[in-house]
Amino acid sequence: MGPMATNPDEPTWVGELDRLGPARDLVVDPRFGAARLLITVDGTPQGQVTVPLRNGRASAADIADAVAPLGPLGRVERAPVGTDPVTVVIATRNRPESLARCLRAVLASEHPALSVVVVDNDPDDERTELAVAAAGSSRVRYVREPRRGVSIGRNRGLAEARTEIVAFTDDDTEVDRGWAGRIAGAFAADPDLACVSGPVLAARLGSPEERAADVALAWNKGFAPRRFSLDHPPADSPVFPFAPGLFGIGANLAVRAVAARSVGGFDEAMGPGTPTHGGEDIEFLVRMVLAGHVLGYVPGAYLWHHHRPDHDALASQLEGYAVGLGSFLTKVALSPQGRAAALRRLPAAVARLRHISEREAGAGAAMPEAGALQRGARLARGGLAYVRRSREVRRNGGAVPPMLMPRRSSTVPAHIRRAARPADEAAPVTDGDGDGRAQATVPTVVARGTAAVPTPRAERACVGAR
Repeated sequence: MGPMATNPDEPTWVGELDRLGPARDLVVDPRFGAARLLITVDGTPQGQVTVPLRNGRASAADIADAVAPLGPLGRVERAPVGTDPVTVVIATRNRPESLARCLRAVLASEHPALSVVVVDNDPDDERTELAVAAAGSSRVRYVREPRRGVSIGRNRGLAEARTEIVAFTDDDTEVDRGWAGRIAGAFAADPDLACVSGPVLAARLGSPEERAADVALAWNKGFAPRRFSLDHPPADSPVFPFAPGLFGIGANLAVRAVAARSVGGFDEAMGPGTPTHGGEDIEFLVRMVLAGHVLGYVPGAYLWHHHRPDHDALASQLEGYAVGLGSFLTKVALSPQGRAAALRRLPAAVARLRHISEREAGAGAAMPEAGALQRGARLARGGLAYVRRSREVRRNGGAVPPMLMPRRSSTVPAHIRRAARPADEAAPVTDGDGDGRAQATVPTVVARGTAAVPTPRAERACVGAR
């Protein structure tokens, strides 16, 4: 079940409530007119509810009434937790305060075998390096990358990683304590998976712009696990696999390193830090599916994203996403195999773009205005930017991986086929610890935040929301 609607004119407090905790009243700052609560059962998300507040208060009975439609506790299947080593890659540039917050959350992880690679893309100064040093953890490694662009940063992190599982997040997120362990658990539970994503939830909904972004971006894809592959296309996506955002976004993404390397990593002509501004995560995930890999959506692997809190920042973000979408569509059109597959879905694709426009238009008064002509111009600008940038990247020896369909002669998942090659043909993947695996453990019951005692993340949401 997805999040309940939020009144765009009403400051909304954000927090968590675990149903195994005691029932208590919720008391927050009286400026908030509603509370958006993530409902979990022993840490596994069941859904989100919005509870009206009166002078910043909601009774335990009010909360129970809001939670009841989610169904009984017994319906929630506990998210599997694994202990295989995970490398977290964070590509960043000139945002040391945001990075520090992100690192605090990652390092608070319950996962026993976690390492972090911070890739500093073409920095203007030493602030990012100082922020990494201030984290004071031997698990964090700082890498300075002279080339700008998030795709370059992620590829550098993928190259630096020495674990089978590599997770990507952005510097404006805060991951849940169980995030890395549930990513590892998803891969362990389903060996066919080559890539997983999870919910990206709004960390704050205090300002009108944050609430507008939450509606317009629609990054939370619900709390039901899903699986995507060419052999089993989803019935609810007529444009599969070319649906923007269907599989998740780069802020919450994890891969088997051998699978990501086998498709060439991220396209370095796309994404933030380049003239295309975005589209790199959509393109990577579509290319993974087209290459024959299986993708999974794992509700337990959730994190919190800090949306843009003011009009100018939100307008710039949405413009960048439109330009990035244009770059993605252009790459599909320029790819013979991708183009052939996409043309069969053209009517559905047009309908999908119309749906995105309508969703943005209904996101509230704080939503930056953009007419059809302006949207079209941004898409066209993204296409032109991609053509120019891809030529430049190729000239400089960068990665511009092609979209290729899989060989139909094999039903074995693509990453398993590659890993099964003779040792002299397969890319080496080690974890630096010898056998690449830690001893399995039985996860313990950990109470998350309750309505009366907000988690640290929720406390920041309360203090910082406008």
